[in-house]
Amino acid sequence: MDQTAARKATTEVPSIPCDAEGPVFREPWEAQAFAMALTLHDRGVFTWPEWAAALAAEIKRAQAAGDPDTGETYYRHWLNTLEGLVAAKGVSTRETLLRYRDAWDHAADRTPHGQPIVLRPDDFR
Repeated sequence: MDQTAARKATTEVPSIPCDAEGPVFREPWEAQAFAMALTLHDRGVFTWPEWAAALAAEIKRAQAAGDPDTGETYYRHWLNTLEGLVAAKGVSTRETLLRYRDAWDHAADRTPHGQPIVLRPDDFR
């Protein structure tokens, strides 16, 4: 991960969970979602102020729906925000995102614990 970009992101979006060395992640997918956001920002899909506003709106929506805001769901909000911005900016459609989410779920169900998840054509049933 680009450490300069990560530092800039944590400055621009102060709610990112961090320790003295930078962003912290409980699971690999959280780091991957963070890296996707950095890449999309670097490619000009959104600005950090735009990202921060969208993330704040997502968190408020989740809290209104009963999210306990304990910090454990932070990167789920991050992922939902990514999906929303990608669809809103026309990078992908919500339908395509849902198709890949379903395929990922199917692939995860057939993958033994601890093994890498690999998408195959039959996952897109």
